[in-house]
Amino acid sequence: MKKFILIALSLITVYSCKNDTSNKNTDTPLTLKSGLWKASMVVQDNEKLPFLFEVFEDQTLRIFNAEETIDVDEVTIKQDSIFIKFPVFEGYIAAKFEDSLTISGSFIKESLDRIVPFKGEFGVKDRFEITEKPSANIQGNWESVFSPDTPEDRYIAKGIFKQNGNVVTGTFRTTTGDYRYLEGVINNQKLELSTFDGAHAFYFTGQVTDSTMNGYFYSGNHWKEPFTAKRNENYELPSEDSLTFLKEGYDKFAFSFPNAKGNQVSLEDERFKNKVTLVQIMGTWCPNCMDETKFYVDYYNKNKDKDIEFVALAFEYAKTSEKAFKSIERMRTKLNVPYPILLAQYGTSSKEKAQEKLPMLNHVLSYPTTVFIDKAGKVRKIHTGFNGPATGQKYIDFKTEFESFVNQLLKE
Repeated sequence: MKKFILIALSLITVYSCKNDTSNKNTDTPLTLKSGLWKASMVVQDNEKLPFLFEVFEDQTLRIFNAEETIDVDEVTIKQDSIFIKFPVFEGYIAAKFEDSLTISGSFIKESLDRIVPFKGEFGVKDRFEITEKPSANIQGNWESVFSPDTPEDRYIAKGIFKQNGNVVTGTFRTTTGDYRYLEGVINNQKLELSTFDGAHAFYFTGQVTDSTMNGYFYSGNHWKEPFTAKRNENYELPSEDSLTFLKEGYDKFAFSFPNAKGNQVSLEDERFKNKVTLVQIMGTWCPNCMDETKFYVDYYNKNKDKDIEFVALAFEYAKTSEKAFKSIERMRTKLNVPYPILLAQYGTSSKEKAQEKLPMLNHVLSYPTTVFIDKAGKVRKIHTGFNGPATGQKYIDFKTEFESFVNQLLKE
């Protein structure tokens, strides 16, 4: 595996420069054909994780996951090689043209030493092939358990799905966030769902009835776990505001971490005094953190004239501080983040290590987690995880509750 990684990374040095679409073997430059493409990644058990993307004449891309679209404008072509880098996240695709309608290569995440086989084919318009009428309708809410027979890995979730004929969209919410926009089909009793956002490649498959669901969840080609679910329209997860809290003996939240200029920033700094302050515990590699950051950026820009500040603490798995700060700057630029993003940790995204950096917390259960601090410096609430736009009504309710609570703090 290590040898494969070194070979793959050495290829990148060949075509990571500015666009050069000249081809020594032909008179015509190689380009991606404009139109719809289907990509597939190979996960464990030789299962295929598909997603669709559209190529435009200027060689930019648009990835589709249910209601989500992701625009990709960093595409480099040199001779017969192509390099696709995704917004915000460090993951990229390194591939070669097999012919004008097919590319093949790998999805690579360098900091985690992960490589997933990838193939793209032009003109295939279906994410999953529809072969049989569905024998079940799973629209609604599902009480779900992942890794039900493995205590150390077991966790609960809520499935939220819509179904139109064979086509299914929705997500799984967990106590630490959601699996974002899932899209797929049911053929007879077989359910297949997938999503790819440039950071995570998720594939779910299983057998379903109108009231039961049993299957497997694959994350890239490094993780596989079983899940089971039963229909329960009234099922709810524990409150996100009850899971993380200050340990006994602590009455304040505190930190001191560097910004990109090497300056230490803490809550004792002048900019946070007499302000409502939201501390975002996050990572630039985390799609739920990206969703949360987009919401916070929008809220801050609309309310920056009020007594409110945001500050993000980044826990990065990049192997050096230089690479970690590069990822932070990439996120800051892509999402136009106006508030500080500090480097709290690099070399690992371990939640246990993160909790050592923030010993006043009972644990760091999730990236993201937000600490709400009032003008007097008192922690008023800690919100674990983030339910993003893929969760539908839950996201709408979160925004309403968030604005109401922050407005209450601002009035005090």
